[in-house]
Amino acid sequence: MDPGGVPRLRPSLRSSAPGLGVEREWWGRGAEVIVGLDEVGRGAWAGPLSVGAAVIPRDRRVYKVRDSKLLTSAERRALVPRLRAWCRAWSVGHASPAECDLLGMAAAQRLAAHRALEALEVEPDVVLVDGNRDFVGRGRVVPVPSGDRTSLTIATASILAKEARDELMEQLAVDFPAYGFASNKGYPEPRHLAALAAFGPSTVHRTSWAFVDDLPWGGIRRRRAQRTLFDAPS
Repeated sequence: MDPGGVPRLRPSLRSSAPGLGVEREWWGRGAEVIVGLDEVGRGAWAGPLSVGAAVIPRDRRVYKVRDSKLLTSAERRALVPRLRAWCRAWSVGHASPAECDLLGMAAAQRLAAHRALEALEVEPDVVLVDGNRDFVGRGRVVPVPSGDRTSLTIATASILAKEARDELMEQLAVDFPAYGFASNKGYPEPRHLAALAAFGPSTVHRTSWAFVDDLPWGGIRRRRAQRTLFDAPS
């Protein structure tokens, strides 16, 4: 444990630090505000889809940042206060389970990204997104394959998004104790599946998903996503 309270990096993580190659390229082109975006919760069966946004400073570093999927919950939780204080700006936008059902996942992800960008209260010159496609659909957006492992800005956003969503799922666990959201965060695992079989989906489940068709009871028909302006090609 270092003096700041962040656990020492496990040996397996010491060579996997994200860099600043993409950020330096855009800083060199004159971009002042570079926003990193990353999404979490797309594959969950319950809870929101969340997108984190981060703008990091050029002249100061925070060490031990890694892709959120590589870190333990304790490691992420210890890093979050440090990251929030370090970032020039940060935010997390959410699309609710009902919005995921109504819009479809691609449009819900775009909506959460727009909310994250609007909450930043800074105008980005360029937006770096994790993956191979633009899920924002406005402004100058640069997809970065494996960006959560190679870009420090995107990796920072991934940790902020993951911890914000985990906190929401832990709050939902109090209201819906049967499903084990505090541990599974809305993803399918044995206790979650058993609760669905016994009680059916809750009001925070995504009832447009195919798992509803496989439940042994017929209480809810699967809800079909509707085409909206968010489904327009990017």
